[in-house]
Amino acid sequence: MMIALSGTPGCGKSTVAAILRERGWTVVRQNETTGPYRLGDDHDRDTVVIDEELWAEEFTPFEGIIEGHLTHLLPADCVVVLRCRPDILARRLRTRGYAPEKVAENAEAEALDVILVEALEVHPESRVCEIDTTEMSPEATAGVIEAFIHGESPKPCTHVDWSAYLGITTWE
Repeated sequence: MMIALSGTPGCGKSTVAAILRERGWTVVRQNETTGPYRLGDDHDRDTVVIDEELWAEEFTPFEGIIEGHLTHLLPADCVVVLRCRPDILARRLRTRGYAPEKVAENAEAEALDVILVEALEVHPESRVCEIDTTEMSPEATAGVIEAFIHGESPKPCTHVDWSAYLGITTWE
């Protein structure tokens, strides 16, 4: 079974993936698989551009967890989308040194449910788990993910609504 661990940058994917790896899961980082699909750099948006469609089409599923902000586009057996309240997400990204434009882009994407919507366009709702990490520890988040994977708990889809954060013009 392949599990996609996705979410907006800053929601906790890498931290939770490291915990899952320590617990014995095979974890592959998205960036380890996208090299041949790299089209170039978008300097205005401070990001790498990849051919997402070709990457997803040619991706060979494996047993384990694939972690990254585009992994929900892959042919996974289930998808976990980590979420974070946009103002907290913006604070985390500023701490990482993200430029104000990049902070705003990611906080707005989170407020608009961009990754969740994309995941639901590719996968049936029954295979998508949404977890609000705003106040949850990475260890607890990993536990919820493991319970979801093992079918030991009902789908912990929180259906978060960050729409109140839309229209914010600064994420200071």
